[in-house]
Amino acid sequence: MARLLIVEDDLSVRSFTARALTAAGHSVETAEDGVEGLQKIEAAAGGFDLVLSDIRMPAMDGIEMARAAASAFPSLRLLLMTGFADQRERAAELEGTVKGVVNKPFTLAEIRNRVGEALAA
Repeated sequence: MARLLIVEDDLSVRSFTARALTAAGHSVETAEDGVEGLQKIEAAAGGFDLVLSDIRMPAMDGIEMARAAASAFPSLRLLLMTGFADQRERAAELEGTVKGVVNKPFTLAEIRNRVGEALAA
């Protein structure tokens, strides 16, 4: 069982993903945007096994949050998700920091597999 943080501004995606990963046996926390996500990462002293974050969000996007989190906690594993091709290209600049980008929409099996791959990396 891994400790996961899901950072997603869309309630339906956040809930679906949290339920899917909880059912897979993981301990899951959620945040509504990058600001809240970074606060939770800092409060846990980087103690998540994986942070799964949307890229495009209000307040602080996933790229900015990933940079700040990786700077403070270099061993933190990050996996991004997006439904926008241009955002996927932005994530390329974080190669080495993030474990990949999941395309939305995704299926239950896809998100479980991608999280498993990121945890195993």
